Amino acid sequence: MTIWKNTFTLEDLNSIAQKTMVERLGIEFTEIGDDYLKARMPVDERTKQPAGLLHGGANAALAETLGSMAGNMCVDCEKFHVVGVEINANHLRPVVAGFVEGIARPIKLGLTMQVWEIKIYDERERLTCISRLTLAVVKKRKS
Repeated sequence: MTIWKNTFTLEDLNSIAQKTMVERLGIEFTEIGDDYLKARMPVDERTKQPAGLLHGGANAALAETLGSMAGNMCVDCEKFHVVGVEINANHLRPVVAGFVEGIARPIKLGLTMQVWEIKIYDERERLTCISRLTLAVVKKRKS
């Protein structure tokens, strides 16, 4: 049974991300499951720190991108949107090249708050980062 209230396609999600930090970091949505959303991000000059490792902030950006997009897919977009309230990330393993892939799954989908767990893996499917994102569900204001 799906958790999604909206029927976005991967093309929709990637289109929404155009001309944003998401596009600039090379983040690409790759899979929508019944209860998860996946995206990948390159480990290159856009996402590395000066020491040559994947930047922790890039991990956090991937995690927040996944959780926020997934969160918005779980609400009535005509009436609500979600905004980030808190994020944490534990960087478990360095990555120096290739791609990382993140997968967001809900921990709680409430009427006013959502909590998401985002796990990020390297190309060898080793867990490199784990993140938790709290989102507020906010009523849209009439223009």
